[in-house]
Amino acid sequence: MAKLHWSEVAEADLDDIYDYIARDVPYYAEMFVDRLIEATDKLEAHPRLGRKVPEADDRDDVRELIVQGYRIIYLLQTDQLQILTVIHGSRDLAGQEKKPWEEG
Repeated sequence: MAKLHWSEVAEADLDDIYDYIARDVPYYAEMFVDRLIEATDKLEAHPRLGRKVPEADDRDDVRELIVQGYRIIYLLQTDQLQILTVIHGSRDLAGQEKKPWEEG
């Protein structure tokens, strides 16, 4: 079973999502961020649960879970799953010069 690890970028994404929603209703912001985190819990036992990321061409190791319009993008590695970023589904990564899985 692979260990789940959240990158600093992904943690900052969660903070940004919380801050955005909390401007209106802090209670719902916390519930939503918790829902995003809980969605990744099953990845340790089932790392290929998410679909391949379309913008990652033919890479089978870059996958994503879709949760209420947000994309949780993660990288399959030998001994761990790296949550790379959490972005709104309307964002098109194809036009970005540097993709989240190319960082580092």
